[in-house]
Amino acid sequence: MHVGFAGHSTTLVELDGVRVLSDPLFRTSLLHLQRHAPLVDLDRYANPDVLLISHSHMDHLDKRSLKLVDKTARTIVPNDSAKMMRSLGFKDVVGVSDGDEVEAGGLRVRAVHADHHGSRMPWNATAETIGFVVEGSQSFYYAGDTDLFDEMAELAPAVDLALIPVWGWGPKLGAGHLDPLRAAKAVELIQPRIAVPVHWGGYLPAGMIKRRPDLLVEPPRKFRRIVEESSLTDARVALIEPGDSISIGKDGSIEKPGDEA
Repeated sequence: MHVGFAGHSTTLVELDGVRVLSDPLFRTSLLHLQRHAPLVDLDRYANPDVLLISHSHMDHLDKRSLKLVDKTARTIVPNDSAKMMRSLGFKDVVGVSDGDEVEAGGLRVRAVHADHHGSRMPWNATAETIGFVVEGSQSFYYAGDTDLFDEMAELAPAVDLALIPVWGWGPKLGAGHLDPLRAAKAVELIQPRIAVPVHWGGYLPAGMIKRRPDLLVEPPRKFRRIVEESSLTDARVALIEPGDSISIGKDGSIEKPGDEA
């Protein structure tokens, strides 16, 4: 299983030869946010076999970024986002809700609960939010945006990899998000072999980089320290810098590009 992290919540997991892309956000700017991660390698990230969209908030369903993604990808989205994805030209769109299962390229994709609320724009209805469990010869959980919830424990102990949000794009987090401490508690509930922190390192409001550069680097490191100090989980944290990747063996081994076998 190969895992690439492009910053914010954009990941690319290759499992059993199937490339699974989550919540692509490729822009150098989005509204008041400026990108501080490396530019996304579109040759690598824009040609998935499967596309997962967790919800329709603008930093997770970005129309401008999605215009660059291969429209033949099997696209799995919350039911309330399916019409929008079809309008963007995606050919194979499946709308799902919590508990639904879809086959994609030989993988099993299951929509799971996410504790996150809000709307795409202030005048829109509340957005439906989900996470995903993807299963093949290995398995991974992509949480999307979520707060801590007790049912995370139902994922244990069957998940090899958990992609866990640990922050956001500013100095504060609203309801429905995980900070490093709560993200570590999520790991204690889920008990994955490997936890990779996401939803960090991509964007900050314009001008904030000079005042709070720590926001781009500290949250995942704090998360790692808390997990490593926990006596309630044996999970290991693999911190992937934006633009980098790792490989996870079926035995739980972790390799980075260039590592000796």
